[in-house]
Amino acid sequence: MSSKLHKEIPIHWSEGRAVIKAEITADSIDHGVTEAPYERRFSPYEFNGGTVVAVSGTDFAVIAGDTRLSSGFEILSRNVSKLHKLTEKCVFASSGCKTDVDQLRSVLDIKMKVYAHNHRKPMSTTSVAQMLGNTLYYRRFFPYYAFNVLAGVDKDGKGAVYSYDAIGSFERTPLAGTGSGQAFIVPLLDNVITLKNRTDERPPLTSDEVVEILKDAFVTAGERDIYTGDSVEISVINSEGIHTQTFALKAD
Repeated sequence: MSSKLHKEIPIHWSEGRAVIKAEITADSIDHGVTEAPYERRFSPYEFNGGTVVAVSGTDFAVIAGDTRLSSGFEILSRNVSKLHKLTEKCVFASSGCKTDVDQLRSVLDIKMKVYAHNHRKPMSTTSVAQMLGNTLYYRRFFPYYAFNVLAGVDKDGKGAVYSYDAIGSFERTPLAGTGSGQAFIVPLLDNVITLKNRTDERPPLTSDEVVEILKDAFVTAGERDIYTGDSVEISVINSEGIHTQTFALKAD
């Protein structure tokens, strides 16, 4: 025998205050329509996971991102690139909400084309960094749910990496990382690349050495972070252009 609960639910409408008399049974399914209305929430954002990292060198920059696209505990795709080429010397990577990332990429591509048509040359890496910061800041009251890093070589041929927050604040750093695996990868890179917690000296790393370190870093993150996996896409940027390779990670 089911127990019943009689409840008066107050409501407010244009003609004053009223109540709804509801009879709720313990074994009934309450969908919040006819018996006991409850608050519903809507969010325009969704975190689709993933990790992106960039490292600058003397005459190169390396940027990497995994290819898993997730929603909650579900893998939506195993082959979605988080890297986006803006020029022949600059690559943009982003994790966060996939729809916002796609929209941000479209806006940046349009601005890059307008600049190229007006000035008859591609935008420099430092100018792209400033443009990205301005674009994010323009949307500061309803931000893109995208966490970004930018890598390339500057006009002097030196590697450049820029780290951003959601509303456009940015700085040039030796390395940057963001996304669901940031807490696992960045401390490792602080130790083996920038030597922040070590006193021994180490000669500058080559691009091949940085690529191997990033492979190990993403393997490490994939063991701890369920949103990082499947494969990692790594792009090396230097004066000769952009060279991209893919390295397989765990698929579970």
